[in-house]
Amino acid sequence: MEKSQKINPFILHILQGVDEEIEKGLEGITLNIAGNNHLIPVERVTGEDFWILSKILARNPYINGLDVRYNLLSDVGAYYAAKLLQKQYNLIYLNLMFNDIGPEGGELIAKALHKNKTLKFLRMTGNKIENKGGMFFAAMLQINSALQKLDLGDCDLGMQSVIAFATVLTQNQTIKGINLNRPILYGEQEESTVHLGHMLKENHWLVELHMCKHDIRNCGIKQLCDALYLNESLRYLDVSCNKITQDGMVFLADVLKRNTTLEVIDLSFNRIENAGAKYLSETLASHNRSLKALSVVSNNIKGEGLVALSQSMKTNPTFSNIYIWGNKFDEATCVAYSDLIQIGCLKPDNTDVEPFVVDGRVYLAEVSNGLKKHYYWTPTYGEACIHSANAGFSLVPVGRHL
Repeated sequence: MEKSQKINPFILHILQGVDEEIEKGLEGITLNIAGNNHLIPVERVTGEDFWILSKILARNPYINGLDVRYNLLSDVGAYYAAKLLQKQYNLIYLNLMFNDIGPEGGELIAKALHKNKTLKFLRMTGNKIENKGGMFFAAMLQINSALQKLDLGDCDLGMQSVIAFATVLTQNQTIKGINLNRPILYGEQEESTVHLGHMLKENHWLVELHMCKHDIRNCGIKQLCDALYLNESLRYLDVSCNKITQDGMVFLADVLKRNTTLEVIDLSFNRIENAGAKYLSETLASHNRSLKALSVVSNNIKGEGLVALSQSMKTNPTFSNIYIWGNKFDEATCVAYSDLIQIGCLKPDNTDVEPFVVDGRVYLAEVSNGLKKHYYWTPTYGEACIHSANAGFSLVPVGRHL
């Protein structure tokens, strides 16, 4: 079958480049076969193509990373990916994001990881493995002791599987980062947040937690903050795209007075407004000396709140990164952030705005910097892992790859 099967020309092109790297004596190579590459002709990789690819990888000890994002692997490709994980003992990074893998494919990959002792980072982002597939991954975490980072964002996880992850993570000591973004949740009780809050009280190894689009309200952020009084390991908390308002910032500001481990907080696309920004700025100016980066992008904050946050940067030498685009800038805001950059309290790479002057008045323009700009895509030109665009992962590195 291998001889009769036509090899995808896109795979062939990438493998030729890898051969050159191997000839130069390089090891630890990541094979990048992303299906959304616009620079070269791409024939997207199918499940059958992945069978040939897995045969090649199984015989090649120089390759320890594989990125096949945005292809057409489906459950057929997941079957061969599972076989690869059972045979290839050098692979430490596998990116399968957006490959049309369903619950059955998720089950195969999760079960293959029961015995795998080398893979450290798996991205399943955007594959609709649903609640059924999520349950198999949660069960896998009870057995696997190698995986350090797992991304199951946009996988249509259900409440049952989110609760299962929260339960399993009270015992698992090897997972350092987990992404549970955008589960499919019903009801107004914020059960997922309650269970993840309980997990944070028990878990003292997790460093990075993503809870984007969990429908978190002020009651939910209170649950998380109550846990953060006891947690001494979490350094990166992502609660973007939720329904947190200024009242929730009372709890967060209070916990930041005592928590000394949180370094990055992503509050983008909530609604903390001026009052919420002021609560945070007061804590950051006078109490907290551990937070390094804060994103309040699109939070309906006006000039008064944005200026208050800028003032806290002047008195807090640790607080180095702030992202504010999408709020309501007035002239005082523009001047405040222009001054911060001019006096050196805020480096241009550490924010998403850049001052410019027209007719003697200062304005702010957007710059493509942020905590995780390249989460879904990487730039066509230049470096794929630019620190200024992915500051969250640079400040809190968990594993080699995004």
